[in-house]
This record gives sequence, C-alpha cells and structure tokens, in this order.
Amino acid sequence: MPELPEVEVVRRGLDRWVAGRTVSRVEVLHPRAVRRHTAGGEDFATRLAGQRVLGASRRGKYLWLPLDGGDALLGHLGMSGQLLVQPAEVPDETHLRVRVEFADGGPQLRFVDQRTFGGLSLEPVSDGVPVPVAHIARDPIDPAFDDAAFIRALRAKQTGIKRALLDQSLISGIGNIYADESLWRAKLHYERPAGELTRPKAVTLLAEVRAVLGESLEQGGTSFDSLYVNVNGESGYFSRALNAYGRADLPCPRCGTPIRRAAFMNRSSYFCPRCQRP
Repeated sequence: MPELPEVEVVRRGLDRWVAGRTVSRVEVLHPRAVRRHTAGGEDFATRLAGQRVLGASRRGKYLWLPLDGGDALLGHLGMSGQLLVQPAEVPDETHLRVRVEFADGGPQLRFVDQRTFGGLSLEPVSDGVPVPVAHIARDPIDPAFDDAAFIRALRAKQTGIKRALLDQSLISGIGNIYADESLWRAKLHYERPAGELTRPKAVTLLAEVRAVLGESLEQGGTSFDSLYVNVNGESGYFSRALNAYGRADLPCPRCGTPIRRAAFMNRSSYFCPRCQRP
C-alpha cells in the first residue's frame, strides 16, 4: 500500500495539474470505486460536476481535493489505486474506474485501480479536514506535528514499537516499509516495547523517521512495480536505497550480518539481528 511519500508525490502532482479547474463531467465506470459514497455513483457524478477544485491536500495516506461547494473529493489509493492526469486522446487504461473531465478541455483526471481496494467519495469538511479523516493523526512532515506530544504518547504505549509506528491515530503515513527502515537506522528492534524507550531514543527515532520519509520523497517514493506511480505514470526509485526492507539474507549495510525476515501482523519485518537486538 502506498505510504506517505508516495501519496505526497501524487498530492503535489494534483495540486499542479488540477487545482483551479472546474469539473464539467464525471464518468463512474465501476461501482466499487465510489462505494464509500453511499448515495451511489450517479449522485457522485452529479454533485461533483460544476465544482471548482481549490487545491490538493493530504493527511497520512489520504488525499483530498477541497471544492468550492464546501465538500471535498476524498481519495484513498488502497493497494493499487492511481490518480493519473491524462490528455483526452490517450486510450483508456485497462483498469480505469472513474474519469473526471474539466471545463477547460485540458487533461482529464483518471482514477485507475486494478484491485479496486481504493476509492473516491464526496465528504463534508470540518476544520479543513474531511470528516472520515478527522481521526487520523498528523504526519511527521506536517508543520503542525507536535513532537513533544508524540514522544509522550509513544512512550506511554503498551505495545511493540513497530505496532506503535503503524498506529495511524498516533502518527500517520508510516507503513511497513518506512517503519522497518526507520527502526534499522535507529538501531531498534521492532518488538522492543515502546514504553521502555528513553526520551533521547524516542527523539532519535522520530528524527530517523523524518529522514527516511524525506529522502524517499526526494526520490519520488518507493516503487516495486508499475502500480506505484505519480500523476504522470512515473515510478519512484527509493527502493534502490533501502537498507532493511525486502533485503532478507543480504548483508546489513552497516555491519554485514545477514538481514532477517520475521512474520509480523500478517506481513513481514526486516531487521538486522546484530544492530537491532531484541
């Protein structure tokens, strides 16, 4: 699933290519793509038509386009969702689910989703955030992120530190890839109890989280296949810089010990058994 850097790359593309434009027509090609819009696809298309996009925003892994009518077009990419900006003459993608056309006749916004786990919906907004996203915590590259409050909450958690990093109500935008990379850099085992972290260690971990996310963002995110792309269909290349994730049995870049893979919450954790002792 796309994490913060991948979603932020898409947000920046949408802000560049879609903000300020007025929707003229919407075509819903698969009902699952708008299943979170409980009034249905026809209502979704009718209400979105005629609205002007004011910008592009994000919290954690959620994207939304604020609209001049007061609501927001909320999107979640799921496992394979893509928001692409395409000229009208470009042939439809195989898994095109929603097409948004604009009054200026310029490039369309297309929602493409092979597995249909993602989706779009029109949602009311409260304090600048769509209501379904209000429970999601701010992410560490948000200027309003409260470092001190996060560190206090992290150290109060009665759970393993990786579980805490994946808790989107505590800190958003971090998934499996960036949790493993941040813990490797901070030399922390994924099962270490969060409540046992000293404050200096927690500060170091947060700094490493920011560093990993920032470096990935600079490189367009992490793409292992053609599903993770920006609005122009281009893949990121941070996968070349990964130190732990996906590197089972390869030498740790720091000490040379083979990286290990362990089962974790129906997925995997990658760690160095020497640098990241339990």
